[in-house]
Amino acid sequence: MIDADVDTFDDLVREGHVLVDIWGPQCGPCLALMPAVEALAERYEGRVRVVKVSAPDNRAICRDLRVAGLPAYLTMRDGVEVERLTSGATTPEQIEAAIERLLDGAPAVGPPVPEHLREEQATAIPRSEGR
Repeated sequence: MIDADVDTFDDLVREGHVLVDIWGPQCGPCLALMPAVEALAERYEGRVRVVKVSAPDNRAICRDLRVAGLPAYLTMRDGVEVERLTSGATTPEQIEAAIERLLDGAPAVGPPVPEHLREEQATAIPRSEGR
């Protein structure tokens, strides 16, 4: 598991399969699920990167990803959201099922990581092209 902040988040989710765990130190369900998420990180090591985001310390990431409640678990492929679980009743089995759907090629259904977090992409594609 890797802790992310506004300076590292983009690089951590830009490529490959990622599970983003958005949590808070005062969130009971977040803390209760943490051992299960750590076990999933070990089980899927090498196939899925697990990135932890402390919501109170990274409000800009939460705002940009439109996360309004905790816990929030987002699966992402190459910087694009595939699935989101946001409920205090989320189970480890639901998180693992979302990881499996990600690995099985589930289509992206969510918004991409906001462009200002993807500086490399923004500089690679001039605004007049492809928009």
